[in-house]
Amino acid sequence: MRRRVRLTFPQNLIKEPVIFTMAKRYEVLPNIRRARVTDTVGEMILELEGEEQNIEKGIQSLKEQGIEVELIEGDVVE
Repeated sequence: MRRRVRLTFPQNLIKEPVIFTMAKRYEVLPNIRRARVTDTVGEMILELEGEEQNIEKGIQSLKEQGIEVELIEGDVVE
């Protein structure tokens, strides 16, 4: 299964390996489609691939850390 998400990181998590940790813990393969990181905010569009339940658990773990997660539809590279 594949799911596309837009992530908005709070300032305190910009330098943390949250995507790597989520990918390892829940066996989800992330594909970064677009990213913008500054000193104060991080925004990223990811395509997540894996078992549906693993993707859901991974998304939930990101939300619990304070990352805003928005599900998106369609192609993200125009």
